[in-house]
Amino acid sequence: MIGRRSWLAAAAILLAACSSGSTGPNEPPSTLPAYYSQHLDWQPCDNGFQCARLLVPFDYARPGGQRFSLPVIKLPAADPAHRIGPLVINPGGPGGSGVQYALAARSEFPPALLARFDIVGFDPRGVAGSQPALACLTGPELDTYLGTDEMTQNAAALAPIVTQARLYAQRCEQHSKALLPYVGTENTARDLDVLRAALGQSRLTYLGKSYGTYLGTWYAQLFPHRVRALVLDGAVDPETPALQFDITQAEGFQTALRSFATWCLAAAGCPLGERVSPGSVNNAAGRLQAMIVRANSVPLANRATGQVADGALLLNGVAAALYSKSTWPALKTGLANAFGGDGTVLVQLANLLLERNADGTYSNLVDADTAISCVDRPWPRSLAAWQAQAAAAGRAAPLFGPPNVWGNLPCAYWPVPPAPLPRITAAGAGPILVAGTTRDPATPYRWARALAADLSSGVLLGWNGDGHTAYGEGSACVDQIVNAYLPLTRAVTPSAPASGSSTTAGSWYRQENSNASELTSSTTAASVTSRQGTRSSVRRHSAPATPATRHTAYSGPGV
Repeated sequence: MIGRRSWLAAAAILLAACSSGSTGPNEPPSTLPAYYSQHLDWQPCDNGFQCARLLVPFDYARPGGQRFSLPVIKLPAADPAHRIGPLVINPGGPGGSGVQYALAARSEFPPALLARFDIVGFDPRGVAGSQPALACLTGPELDTYLGTDEMTQNAAALAPIVTQARLYAQRCEQHSKALLPYVGTENTARDLDVLRAALGQSRLTYLGKSYGTYLGTWYAQLFPHRVRALVLDGAVDPETPALQFDITQAEGFQTALRSFATWCLAAAGCPLGERVSPGSVNNAAGRLQAMIVRANSVPLANRATGQVADGALLLNGVAAALYSKSTWPALKTGLANAFGGDGTVLVQLANLLLERNADGTYSNLVDADTAISCVDRPWPRSLAAWQAQAAAAGRAAPLFGPPNVWGNLPCAYWPVPPAPLPRITAAGAGPILVAGTTRDPATPYRWARALAADLSSGVLLGWNGDGHTAYGEGSACVDQIVNAYLPLTRAVTPSAPASGSSTTAGSWYRQENSNASELTSSTTAASVTSRQGTRSSVRRHSAPATPATRHTAYSGPGV
C-alpha cells in the first residue's frame, strides 16, 4: 500500500506538470478543424516522460461552446531510428486514469514494444486530471454510500438503498450538471480521434483494457478507416442490456471466487475449509456469504481506518483481490483474519479498488464510473424492474449478484437521458484483436466471444486463465501474439480467420489446450510483462491490486 501511494503521489506531480504546459494554438479552438489542427506542446515532466494538454469540445455538434482540457503523457520510443509511432493506451474504468497507466509503462510493456512505440496515455473527459472533472459525493458521503447493505431481498429493507441512490444522482446534478450530458463513451471516442490527429498520425494504434475495450470499439465504429491496430483486452459486450450486463458480470465474479476457493482449499491453512472435495467449493462460498451477511449486522474490527467494516465494504475487498491471481494470498490472509473478527485487510483491499486515500478522500473514479455508466446505456426507471433483476442476479450469483445490480441504482434517477444501446460492427476496419480470459471476474469470457463476433473484422484470442484481462497476466502465448500484432506495418493478420472466430487453419492460430484456442504468430516476438461498474463489490473495469495494473471492471465499484 505504501508503494502504491508513493506512485500515486508521483502521478499527481506529473499531472501538475501537464497542467502547466501550453495546449497548442494561442486562441482556443472553436471549430472542429481547429480542434483537429492542435499541436501538442510537449514538456519534460520527470523520468523521461513528456506532458501536454489537449482541448476537446463538450459537444461535438456545437464546437464553439465549452471545452475540456485533457492531460496527455508520453514515454518516447527508446529506439527512435526504428520508431513506429504512438501506442495510445487506456486502463479501463470507466474512470481510470490513462496518465497513471502510462506512468507504469516500463513495467507494463516489454522492451521490444517500448523501443518502437511512444506509449501515450490520457485522462478521458471528466476523469482524474481532466479540467473540468466530475465530482459528486464527498469522502464521508461515499463512505456511507459504499457501505450500504445491498444483500437484502426484503422490499422493506430497500429504503436505504433507494435513498442513497437518489442522493448520489442529486449530488452529481448539483456539482457536475454541466458535464453530465457529455461524458459518454461515444464523445470520448471522438476525443481519441482528435488526439490521434494531434499526435500527427493518419491511423490509430491502441490498446484498451476492460472498459477501455468499449472505448476502442466505439472508436472503430466511428472511424473504421483510421484504425491501424486495436487490441481490446478484457472485452465488454456493447450490446448487452444494462441489468443483464450486471448479472453476467456478477456471474464472472462468482466463477472467479470458485476458482480462488479451489486454489485455497488445496493448500494448508485455508480459512474456507480443509481440502478440495465434492461440495467443498460450494460450502466455501456459502461460508463466505454467511460472514458477509453477519458483518452487515455486526461489523468487524478495522484497525487501519475509521470506516465501518461491514459486509458491503468487505465484499468490495473480496472483489478487489479477485482481479489478479497475485492477490489471492492477500485474500486468503484477509479472510482468515475476517473469520477471526478483524476486517482490516479486506478494508484495505477495498480501498485500493475504490481509490480511497488515507485521509478519507477519494479520487473521482467512483463518480466518473457512475456518471459515464449511467449515460452509456439505457436503465430502467421502475423500481420493480430492478427488484426483479436483483432477484434473478441472486439466483445466478448469490454473493455478488444483488449488490452488482443495486450498485447501479443511481442510474434509475439520473438527471440526463442515456444513449440508446449501440449496434457496433466497425465495418471497414482492419483486423481487431479481441482478448478474453476464461475466468475473468469483471469481464466474463462470453463478452469477448460476443464482441469478436459482432465486429466485422474481430479476431478472438482466448486464454484459459484467472484474473482480469489476458495480456501481461501470465500467458506467454497471449503476450507473444499481442507483441507480434502491434508492430505489423499494416496490422493485418496473415491467414486471418472468419469474422469473430477463434480457430482456423494457418500459422496464426493454434489450440493451446482443450478449453481455449489462442491466436499465435509464426513471427518470433519478445517476451513481455501488465477495472465497468458503479459501486458495490462487483463493478470495476480495472485492477486495483498493484500500481502497475490499472484495469477496472466491477459493477459494484466499476470495470
